[in-house]
Amino acid sequence: MSTCEEPTTSGDLRLLPWTTPDGRPCYLSTDNDHSRLSQLADDLEAAQLDSGEQVLAGVRDVLADPRAGERAVRFALTRAAECLADLLRIAVSRGERIPLGEP
Repeated sequence: MSTCEEPTTSGDLRLLPWTTPDGRPCYLSTDNDHSRLSQLADDLEAAQLDSGEQVLAGVRDVLADPRAGERAVRFALTRAAECLADLLRIAVSRGERIPLGEP
């Protein structure tokens, strides 16, 4: 079961790597890490991580180019901010799924 409502407690809920159209977080409640929705979330996280690597390479290219104009720098920064938001959501989601007592 997935929900896009703020949970009353995080418990065993997984923060999903997408939000509602108005930006609210979505959560998954399941005891099966291999369910279709869990696999979809894993695949999307992998795609977001890959995108972040590609955007980082592009940003570094733009920053290394002394002739890069304001539009290129603003575009690179916008994409970097989008990827950072995705990566922070992944980190929070994965951090919440680490069992207590593990390093």
